[in-house]
Amino acid sequence: MDRNAALAQALSRTLGTRCAGAPAQRVRGGCINECYAWDCDRGRLFVKLAPADAAPRLEREAAGLDALAAAQALRVPRVLGQASCAVGAYLVLEYIESGPARADTAARLGAGLARLHAHSAPRFGFEGDNYLGLTQANGWLADWPGFFRTRRLEPQLALAAARGHRALEEPGARLLECVPALLAGHQPQPALLHGDLWGGNWLSAADGTPVLVDPAVYFGDAEADLAMTRLFGGFAPAFYSAYAAHRPAAPGWQLRSELYNLYHLLNHANLFGGAYLAQALECIAQLRAACRA
Repeated sequence: MDRNAALAQALSRTLGTRCAGAPAQRVRGGCINECYAWDCDRGRLFVKLAPADAAPRLEREAAGLDALAAAQALRVPRVLGQASCAVGAYLVLEYIESGPARADTAARLGAGLARLHAHSAPRFGFEGDNYLGLTQANGWLADWPGFFRTRRLEPQLALAAARGHRALEEPGARLLECVPALLAGHQPQPALLHGDLWGGNWLSAADGTPVLVDPAVYFGDAEADLAMTRLFGGFAPAFYSAYAAHRPAAPGWQLRSELYNLYHLLNHANLFGGAYLAQALECIAQLRAACRA
């Protein structure tokens, strides 16, 4: 039995319906998994396929999507099934036809994100670790500076050292000492976050509805989601205006955004190296200078 046929049989068992013997087409879905549009008797599916040892990553993605869906703040693809078979691990999601953004799509995304961030928890973290590329630690902590230091920066710096990025060791260690000062006086409520909110992780459905995809969910400072929206060019002005109408910016957000985005720069340096390593070092230098000022 060929690969497509084996996966089609597995999908049919998981969903309890007949699936086509091969995908309709390969589609975009990030740089880690193979993603397909796959037809079945119920309609079209979105299928993510990964090696068998990546099953935990897909399980945690499903848990994140379920958490976002439960908040009822923004649309996310419904989780239809997740399992493994001879050809690998797979996650089956609702297929959402994308289309061009409409005049109000960015504003709807901003307002919806503010509603998402209104969902809170007693502490920072999530119900188990998940994945932002390679890993994301989510053990619960009541203290936000402690959480960001030990669950975000320290694991990425340790991974960088293991990967031979020695240039980060001394400045990274010094920066960890600065985290309490950089976040002094800032006491955010834990907010439900997408966790990886760059421009490639949301889409406009055919009717203009904004849809969140590929999350790395946890409860953290709402500013961390907003910070990442600015990391790779920023979202439309209407997005920020609509968000601020519900959740105005707190003083000092710009500096905190640089700190929060360091996490993503370190993650990208560990994934891809190159220019991201230089960006991370520059960001660390700027943050340390701000700490000394």
